[in-house]
Amino acid sequence: MPTDVLRQDAEQYLMNTYARVPISIARGRGCRVYDLEGREYLDFVAGIAVNVLGHSHPDLVTAVQRQVQQLIHTSNLYYTEPQVELARRLVERSFAHKVFFCNSGAEANEAAIKLARRYAHDKYGPDRYEVISMLQSFHGRTLATLTATGQEKVQKGFEPLPSGFAYVPFNNFEALEQAVSEKTAAVLLEPVQGEGGVRVADRTYLAQVRDLCRQRDILLIFDEVQTGMGRTGTLFAYEQMGVEPDIMTLAKGLGGGVPIGACLAIDSVAAAFVPGAHASTFGGNPLACSAALAVLRVLLEGRILEHGRRMGEHLGKGLQDLKERFPNVKEARGLGLLQGLELTVDGKPLVADCLARGFLINCTVDRVLRFVPPLIVTQREIDRLLDTLAQVLHKHV
Repeated sequence: MPTDVLRQDAEQYLMNTYARVPISIARGRGCRVYDLEGREYLDFVAGIAVNVLGHSHPDLVTAVQRQVQQLIHTSNLYYTEPQVELARRLVERSFAHKVFFCNSGAEANEAAIKLARRYAHDKYGPDRYEVISMLQSFHGRTLATLTATGQEKVQKGFEPLPSGFAYVPFNNFEALEQAVSEKTAAVLLEPVQGEGGVRVADRTYLAQVRDLCRQRDILLIFDEVQTGMGRTGTLFAYEQMGVEPDIMTLAKGLGGGVPIGACLAIDSVAAAFVPGAHASTFGGNPLACSAALAVLRVLLEGRILEHGRRMGEHLGKGLQDLKERFPNVKEARGLGLLQGLELTVDGKPLVADCLARGFLINCTVDRVLRFVPPLIVTQREIDRLLDTLAQVLHKHV
């Protein structure tokens, strides 16, 4: 089907919830994707930080094919080996003791909010329910998670929003300290704000937040939906920060493209969830868990994390060089293979120019170009991107 016909059908039959790029991707391999007309693109979006192993990784393909032939779904009325094994491996590689599986990052954050409220309710009563999150954060599109998101633009038109949420500036400990009250049940933040413009949490700030939460018996929730699964150079970003949360959420890269989310917690907090307190029909189904197990194996046993760290450093240095060379670049920042380039001009025309030159990138908060390639990206592919960005930045000076 030609792309123009596909676009017409999409406009007729799909709700208009996405500002789509005018190409139709038909297949992918490694860090490359191909549209219906056969044109090749280097993919530095990776399904929005999802395809950590790239496209059509053989280990992931094999795992999914094998599981489809055995069992796809049973519901959580029964035990399945892939779900229990995935939970065990996540616990063994993290601070957590228990895992709840769901289908997306929004659902994982919804579970984290519910868990924090239930824990506080059981321990302190109904008046301790507030969740403090950060301005410019992004936590999902459900009513609770978009309310937790510190961006008014995603909340407009959905009022009245659920009560019990407050916001403070990111990386500002004094503001958080002043906002904490007897109502505060949890603090929710991203180690790196991806949708908020690739803004990295300061390590000293995180240590202060951790101490405050410990002193006031407030739960600390890390949203690692975008930063988790090797994206920042370690399996989880918190490992580099010197701070462990009480609850952590994962999704995106966890399944390498197969939808799965997870809410991880320490034992004392996880105990607040009992049968009937929370559930998900499809959460942790055998297919998704088998995919996630394959992703974990490749990341931990295939030297992908080490490679991703090196490539992240290379990309970061290259973007910093562009910042020094071009006056329309305000700042280069990021961690691992979650990198951003803040511009002094609108980023959308640069995204379009990169697309025309065979590169998929995207733009957040209007002026921050975001780069989240597969962790298998090569130095040569990064250098090709940097050369193209230099040409595009020169054009838009």
